Amino acid sequence: MAKTSIVARQRKREKMVKLYAERRKTAKASGDLVALDKMPRNSSKTRLRNRCQITGRPRSYSRYFGVCRNKLRELALNGKIPGMRKASW
Repeated sequence: MAKTSIVARQRKREKMVKLYAERRKTAKASGDLVALDKMPRNSSKTRLRNRCQITGRPRSYSRYFGVCRNKLRELALNGKIPGMRKASW
């Protein structure tokens, strides 16, 4: 489980990206670098990090399911993900 402060920081960045998305888009299109420079750094989309929806773990994240490998395996073994099961041959 990731520290709650790190997860909270990520949520804050996600809100800022949504808030400034349109302003950033217009500033980039017009080439106004001064306006871009005055915007908060956390409003940039590149500052976001993919994190597990359940634990907040940043590594080994599966985009399709939105969870890390540990939780993906756990959910699959419990039958929570339809059509997925542990391989055996």
